[in-house]
Amino acid sequence: MDLAPFAAALEASALGTWMRGGWSYALVNVAHLVGLALLVGPIVLLDLRLLGFGKSFAPEAVSVALIPFAMAGLLLSAASGIALFAADATALIGNRLMQFKLLALALAVANAALFRFAFARHLPHWDRRGRLSARASALLSILLWSAILVAGRLIAYV
Repeated sequence: MDLAPFAAALEASALGTWMRGGWSYALVNVAHLVGLALLVGPIVLLDLRLLGFGKSFAPEAVSVALIPFAMAGLLLSAASGIALFAADATALIGNRLMQFKLLALALAVANAALFRFAFARHLPHWDRRGRLSARASALLSILLWSAILVAGRLIAYV
């Protein structure tokens, strides 16, 4: 599937033009970093709890407290990420690190959705198999979000 025409149209759009002018790129980049902090921070804390750290905190209480921050971070990161992409979409669409980041992002979101709908509602009643599945999901989550952050940072250098 050739996404080059889509990328060119996005880059030529009013959003792409606005992102290349003045302070807009810098400000949106800051918003993206704030969104990532709001997203990844709570996710890693929940993942660490699922891996056995902080046992004095109930997993369901940690989830209820942190997920709203992660969702706000996801929305802010997605909106700002699209705007950042629009600034240089034709170059970024072919960038292998960008492609890797987007694939890792899709996998991380799928992993979170699977956890939310398959495991989270059973938190108080986990058996051994459920705990192992949740731990595997948490470990995968930490690995994927770390890869996303590293790839995103390295995109500027390749």
